[in-house]
Amino acid sequence: MPTAVAVTGSDLVLPSPDRHTPGAVPLGAATGAPLAESLAELHALLEQHGWLIVLHSTAADPETIRRVRTARAALEADRVTLVGLDLPPLGLALVALQLRQLSVCDFTPGVLASAARLLAHYVHAGAVLGSLARLDRVPVPLGSHARSRLPGTQYAVLAHPEPRLVKAVPGAELPGPDFATRLYLAHGDRPSTWLGETLARTWQVQSVTEVPLPKDSAAWWGTGKLTEFAAGIPDISVLYQLVSSVRRERCRWCGLEFLGDRCGFCGAPLAPPALRAPAGPRELGREPGREAARGFSRETAREPGRETPRDPVRNLPAARRAPAALPHAGPRSESGLPGPPGELGPVAPSGTAPRSAPPPGTAPPDRPGSSHPPYR
Repeated sequence: MPTAVAVTGSDLVLPSPDRHTPGAVPLGAATGAPLAESLAELHALLEQHGWLIVLHSTAADPETIRRVRTARAALEADRVTLVGLDLPPLGLALVALQLRQLSVCDFTPGVLASAARLLAHYVHAGAVLGSLARLDRVPVPLGSHARSRLPGTQYAVLAHPEPRLVKAVPGAELPGPDFATRLYLAHGDRPSTWLGETLARTWQVQSVTEVPLPKDSAAWWGTGKLTEFAAGIPDISVLYQLVSSVRRERCRWCGLEFLGDRCGFCGAPLAPPALRAPAGPRELGREPGREAARGFSRETAREPGRETPRDPVRNLPAARRAPAALPHAGPRSESGLPGPPGELGPVAPSGTAPRSAPPPGTAPPDRPGSSHPPYR
């Protein structure tokens, strides 16, 4: 069975685009269900799927996240992870949909969990608001604050990937994606025609889908007079290429594969370069039908001890993403599910003293008390 993807409410479950995409699970522990029911639900999900990824907003009620962590701790379930994303509610629902699409592919649970941050960089999320008086998540000029109080005035606000604010009038433009997207609209108390007539045309979206407004949208945007929108990559083949083109690492604590600089399940950071195993010829050379990393010659690839260069994802639509979004781009590893933790420890390069493995039971460095736990 594919890895289960859970969200903190049924309003964050977007309709499946095809019959192969599984549905998301509105987790009972996050929706206020009694602890006994939450434990039974969590246990049933792990028995059926084996692994569970819980997506939540970084702006979610701390009590909601605490209930999920309590249920996970009560079951001692290390196959459950919480992934927080700094996205508006509809953008979070879109990333959950994309993870659901990828869950039926051959990605391991660790890769799938760490791919959430990667997918978020390609989501364009915002809203058309009837008032800016309580908007505190996007910088708003003082003049726009005052003008938004005039009757009938609407402003188009882009919250992600780069904050932008314009008056929602014909001819106004927001910086959008330069790759094919599907646009999702969720109308509140004041529907907007500007999105369908202007934004969808300037962004050249493939299709527009209307969905119910998430219940947390009014609190996130500071007003119920809004229409929220989110645009993302709809094609599963492009999503698959995006994730599979990023270099994979092996977690030195739990043994799972992951993308980027931190394990998606235990949260352990990427091992220092001196402790990473040198990549083999298969990883640094050519895969069938795919080029090796750009500018990386065969001779350079065969030099022992040399790290794989960091290179952006190739053959993908250009997106406005942070420089650290794809820190370890490279050909996809063809390893299957990881073995037990510690089965294949990292190998230090020549001339470097190997570091001993941490003793059993030692908590990873990003457990409570860490300065920046991205997944907790």
